[in-house]
Amino acid sequence: MKSGALNRRGFLAAAAAAFPLAAQTPRDWTGQSPTRYPEPDVLVLDPKFKKYKIGNTPIQRLATGYMWAEGPAWNGVGHYLVWSDIPNNRQLRWLEEDGHVSVMRQPAGYSNGNTFDWQGRQLSCQHGGRQVVRYEHTGATTVIAKEAGGKPLNAPNDVVVHPDGDIWFTDPGYGVLLNYEGNVAPMSQKEAVYRVDGKSGQIAKVTDELFKPNGLCFSPDYKKLYVADTGSTHYPQAKNIVQSWDVVDGKSLRNGRLYASMDLKGKSGLADGIRADRDGNVWVGAGWVGAGYDGVHIFSPEGQRIGQILLPEICANLCFGGRRRNRLFMMGSQSLYAVYTEALGAGCA
Repeated sequence: MKSGALNRRGFLAAAAAAFPLAAQTPRDWTGQSPTRYPEPDVLVLDPKFKKYKIGNTPIQRLATGYMWAEGPAWNGVGHYLVWSDIPNNRQLRWLEEDGHVSVMRQPAGYSNGNTFDWQGRQLSCQHGGRQVVRYEHTGATTVIAKEAGGKPLNAPNDVVVHPDGDIWFTDPGYGVLLNYEGNVAPMSQKEAVYRVDGKSGQIAKVTDELFKPNGLCFSPDYKKLYVADTGSTHYPQAKNIVQSWDVVDGKSLRNGRLYASMDLKGKSGLADGIRADRDGNVWVGAGWVGAGYDGVHIFSPEGQRIGQILLPEICANLCFGGRRRNRLFMMGSQSLYAVYTEALGAGCA
């Protein structure tokens, strides 16, 4: 990461020390000394969030020991969660049946974001190959996107699918900035959000308004697109925000506007992976501030912060899963966490 990013991290750390946030509960993550109910680290900031917090369920650490855990996606047929451990160039799988974790793919192209399409095929954003790929039911791998406008992509980051079969992904370029998460190479073009036509395979740039578009998700009715901007890691003028657009005919965007700011009590962290629930709330993996901030921030459809889930690590990404899509899986950078909620995940993965 460039020196500007390091300076930014230092600023965030200083801000965290100056302004107290919600106190986090000391706890034993092994489960040997259970935390008393109701779960103290699921915070209700607005009465709107009360309906989603379950009083007698805990945040659980399901697995740990990773370097930078990212891109969780739920497979409803196999009842498993897949995610990326980017620096170790592998994808892992957690089985709902018995909590077993195993390596699913290695090497994995230094994959970051993952999802499943409406046919149950896994899609992955690969830093190493600077591409988006699909794993077919036959075991073959299909390259979905590798270049745009005659130039290589930078390093695709996160991906979602539309019911019409189109594939939308972000390309902030982090995978070419460090060998740790890919292969160092020049940025080939402006950071942007792209759409791949599900029928023709043609790729179109839908917006390059953000500094570094990162996590993305649709609203439950697919009429809005939300994208997190993590550009402050490299652009001092960038704001830590989630932006929204209206989706026009499922193909293009208009009316880009601020959806939510990540500022909280004088501190500002990064929004990374995001997912919507069926009521239109957006659940945001957040971090780089410290205790009382890092974890998940939940915003209402209007962009009001209504709840938090505090984790002892930065939350890079998240998704809903489980048999009822009411279990929130959270990638806490080095660990996998989960908590049951009364929210139900929108979309197919």
